[in-house]
Amino acid sequence: MLRVVPLEAPARIVRELVRHGYNADREAVTLIASADDPAETLEAVVEATPDDALTITTEQVRRVLSDGKGSNANKAASANSNPSVSTGANRPKDHSETGGDPPETKGDSAGIADASTAFGGGDGADRGDAAHRSIEIANDMTGRSTGTGEYDDFVDVFRDRFERLSNQLRGRVNHRPTDTLEAMGGNSDAAIVGMVNDIRSTASGHWLIELEDTSGTFPCLVMKDREFADLVDELLLDEVIAVEGTLADDGGILFVDSLYFPDVPRTFEPSTADRHVQAALISDVHVGSQEFMEDAWNRFANWLHTEAAESVEYLLIAGDMVEGVGIYPDQDDELDIVDIYDQYEAFAEHLKSIPGDIEIIMIPGNHDAVRLAEPQPGFDEELRDIMSAHDARITSNPSTVTIEGVSVLMYHGVSLDEIIAEFPDEKATYDEPEKPMYHLLKKRHVAPQYGGHMRLAPEEKDYLVIDEVPDIFHTGHVHKLGYGKYRNVLAINSGCWQAQTDFQKSVNIDPDSGYAPIVDLDTLDTTIRKFF
Repeated sequence: MLRVVPLEAPARIVRELVRHGYNADREAVTLIASADDPAETLEAVVEATPDDALTITTEQVRRVLSDGKGSNANKAASANSNPSVSTGANRPKDHSETGGDPPETKGDSAGIADASTAFGGGDGADRGDAAHRSIEIANDMTGRSTGTGEYDDFVDVFRDRFERLSNQLRGRVNHRPTDTLEAMGGNSDAAIVGMVNDIRSTASGHWLIELEDTSGTFPCLVMKDREFADLVDELLLDEVIAVEGTLADDGGILFVDSLYFPDVPRTFEPSTADRHVQAALISDVHVGSQEFMEDAWNRFANWLHTEAAESVEYLLIAGDMVEGVGIYPDQDDELDIVDIYDQYEAFAEHLKSIPGDIEIIMIPGNHDAVRLAEPQPGFDEELRDIMSAHDARITSNPSTVTIEGVSVLMYHGVSLDEIIAEFPDEKATYDEPEKPMYHLLKKRHVAPQYGGHMRLAPEEKDYLVIDEVPDIFHTGHVHKLGYGKYRNVLAINSGCWQAQTDFQKSVNIDPDSGYAPIVDLDTLDTTIRKFF
């Protein structure tokens, strides 16, 4: 029996259809919503739909209306306005073929719940009232790019970085500008807040770090026998740190006694939602690749239609929606779709299989059709039109998305390559991608070192600084699954939806494919579900 609820909004119609296991064409939803009695019309449409149907089509709704169901059939049949949410005709295979829900494991040390056969049971997901939802996006630079690539632009962005990060450090040390230090007498206690300009080892195995502020540069010596000397392994050029110590007899060098990063305060307590609601965090879909795992994606989308996923109201995608073109050598040999726009068309079709009442937020990555230099603006209007399913919110890389009061820093993650390359294996590896994420939180910057893997677009402000500590830090890029907490910040790298390519084999990358981390926003507990 169809549960009768007010159907004044297309979103409510979508939820009712999802609850009964159906997708629907966008226009079909519009036709139902435009009837004088949407509830009666929906009931008639469901009753008239064959048992083996997967999608309610526009033609099916028109037939019901032509039979006189819904007292304003002519008006409904002529309606063509766009609903606030949309579903599509490419729904995956019937999820009633197998039954039962996968076991769930949660928490920081959670195992992995096998969802590869969990597509049955119940009447489908029944998500909460959309009125309870809230989404705020901060740090979106889309349409705000000001950089021209001139020298002064680079000066401006590094100056902005220094000022904002140094403000986070100045309360911890009694710092002096470098020109003031040069005038102080030998053996004086001193402190500097500066940007790392150079790091080199001495003949005796000590470390000489040159720090720069707006007044000049000053050399700082870390003795190899100091207990914090291993922190030098974590330093990158262009990051901002603070040091305390004692000036040499001649005042020309600072012997370092303490070293500080901007870091997450040890007292940090994350915010949580005031109701039970979940978010799925994924990345690196790579539609267009021959290795795109379409079956795993369909299993994931199908699972989202089940009662087991009824609390999943948000889907956050951290970049690389498509495989792109010309990203690495001989990529054309591994493409299933060779035109970039056709890749986005295909991705949009796969997006339609996601339940229409789930809010989708996504950022670009280095395979997407935006500039490579970070920060990356959100997609242009042509691509946004292609990916219009669900009215997905598209923002820049990085951005901070606050859902139900929980802030999520979304960053695709190219700089993770830099961290892993520069740091010793015990501090950062691809097999544990959450560890290099911890270092970015520690430095309060998502891409501290300019050059190498990192391309920087100079803007009036540095959009890559982490001003406010996020509750969740979500990245992708490295195609490895990893998660954990750093000073109460939940860090998740969500793996990918692409099996190992020949190129990945050549560089020894073994991807974690077909996983979807599900986060309880009211507790920040995490469940990892697999769909392969």
